[in-house]
Amino acid sequence: MQPNEVTDKLPRHLMGLIIEQPYNSYTAQDHAVWRYVMRQNIRFLSKYAHGSYTDGLRKTGISIDTIPHMYGMNRILKEIGWAAVAVDGFIPPAAFMEFQAYNVLVIAADIRPINQIAYTPAPDIIHEAAGHAPIIADPEYAGYLKFFGEIGSKAFSSARDYELYEAIRHLSILKADPYTKNSDICSAEEYLSYLEQSTGEPSEMARIRNLHWWTVEYGLIGDVDNFKIYGAGLLSSIGESMNCIKPKVKKLPYTIDSADFSFDITTQQPQLFVTPDFGHLNTVLNQFADEMALRTGGVKAIKKAEESENTATVELSSGLQISGTFKNSIIRNGKAIYLKTDGPTSLCFENKEISGHGKSYHGHGFGSPVGALQNGLKLQNLSAAEFESHGFKTGSRVNLDFESGIKVSGIFEYTINRKGNTLLLGFSDCTVTLGEEVLFKPEWGMFDMAVGEKITSAYPGPADPDAFDYHFEAPKEFTHKIEHSSKAQYLHALYRKLREARENIHTTMDAEAFTMEILTDFPEEWLLLTELAEYLSDKGMAEDLQMKISNHLEDLKKKDPELERLIVDAMAFMVDYH
Repeated sequence: MQPNEVTDKLPRHLMGLIIEQPYNSYTAQDHAVWRYVMRQNIRFLSKYAHGSYTDGLRKTGISIDTIPHMYGMNRILKEIGWAAVAVDGFIPPAAFMEFQAYNVLVIAADIRPINQIAYTPAPDIIHEAAGHAPIIADPEYAGYLKFFGEIGSKAFSSARDYELYEAIRHLSILKADPYTKNSDICSAEEYLSYLEQSTGEPSEMARIRNLHWWTVEYGLIGDVDNFKIYGAGLLSSIGESMNCIKPKVKKLPYTIDSADFSFDITTQQPQLFVTPDFGHLNTVLNQFADEMALRTGGVKAIKKAEESENTATVELSSGLQISGTFKNSIIRNGKAIYLKTDGPTSLCFENKEISGHGKSYHGHGFGSPVGALQNGLKLQNLSAAEFESHGFKTGSRVNLDFESGIKVSGIFEYTINRKGNTLLLGFSDCTVTLGEEVLFKPEWGMFDMAVGEKITSAYPGPADPDAFDYHFEAPKEFTHKIEHSSKAQYLHALYRKLREARENIHTTMDAEAFTMEILTDFPEEWLLLTELAEYLSDKGMAEDLQMKISNHLEDLKKKDPELERLIVDAMAFMVDYH
């Protein structure tokens, strides 16, 4: 990756997901697939896409004829305050959204195989570069994308969500490999279906991913009877973009209810949602965020943190942030009264770890009461003098009775304050009890008590990722490095030879021999034949060969209805633009 002023701001914990774009691995057939999709997009989407898409193609400098190189894209994207990085297929949703929050477009480096040219369930460079990149040239939409990243990266996933992600990634890898056995794909689809049917109540991440899908990926703008396409999944899928304008696909007004419409990545969508304008997207997203643990806090927040079974941060009203794996916190009468983490924990303020309160010190977990004292004393607001006036003198015993029934009795040792708020109180020889239950014993050492009457927020991940040594690990299963057969390599050489002839890199091609070579050895290779027909037409040569190719393509259309639309569209482009 070539750094720039945008990617330089990325946090370290995202860097492990970035790969070098394997540009030299793209075959001449891959470039032909890119060219076909892009040309069809220009032809079709000039009528049906939001105006910012075609403007964005020009602004982002994306080539129509060849797969773009990330370095070239970044030279142009930086002019609109964005950047692009290559990744290996699907990455964790939280990471994907956090990249967006830093104005970085994540581009899956692979490209779809020819048998998925109209639609692919896997992320690929056509979807990301041709779908997402142009539309972010619109400032209002780019602002929404960044805002979505900021909110989405703070949405809690459930433990089952992580299994679903791995299953979706595995299936997409299998489908992107043209040599995968059908039996392997069927097994992966069955397992994914099983997980989807047994997920229980959807998590915040599952629901906000629905919003992402129905806007960023599959969004329409305007009204239900007169709309334009802006979602990247539609902009990068010939089949789906053509299908979406048909009446059989329901068009519904985009509201927060869209969060409860799940989606199936393996098929085209039965309904789509229409936003009146890009500003409305932010309105709905804010409505959703108001329901998240990020903004609601309270007992809901700690429950979400525990259900995630992963590192999370809970923030108290004092501003203290507790980062760790929350487990077995005590809840009474609808309130969290004692917070517990299991394993390494970090205490922070304003996303910076408090000195001496990192994972090495709190290596076995952290526990503390939260809530109001019976006597109404507001610990988080007391000055040093006020603490002393209430008996908090170093070396003296202090007894605290919480409204929840928790009692703390220990020798006062220290306070930690930030910006006028007390965050922590330290006690030695301390006992913490709830009725007959002992929550902390003197022999366990210093009792570091969090100060805060309520939980104001919770979200996944640590508050200070660097200090926590937190990072997203590269996926265990990599997308397949396609090992092409000798026959496939021969085919790719024919694609390359035609491309070089079209670009005048050499002019020695024997058109008749070349045509017969394809018809004899690769009679099903419709894309190469349509490119050859176009080349011969452009050169005004060999009308008999053009007719032979045309007749052969007609036969292919009759034998395989799925190819009919692809061939018709390829030939229509020749008629319209030549």
